[in-house]
Amino acid sequence: MCGNAWEWCADPFRVRSLANAAKLRNVAAAAERERMMKGGSYLCHMSYCYRYRIAARAGRSPDTSAGHTGFRLAYDP
Repeated sequence: MCGNAWEWCADPFRVRSLANAAKLRNVAAAAERERMMKGGSYLCHMSYCYRYRIAARAGRSPDTSAGHTGFRLAYDP
């Protein structure tokens, strides 16, 4: 998904890398119970975060008050 809001996912956030910085980030994300967000939002711009792309991933805690996150619904009649 790439659109107006980051897409909330049920998966816990983690960085898939063996670097020490990634390991520390994973520990912090687990402590905050961060969830995966995918895609980018209307706030993304190359002068700020440059993440307006489908492959972009970020982690935020479930109690965040950010207005640029959402979720996708699927309907199968």
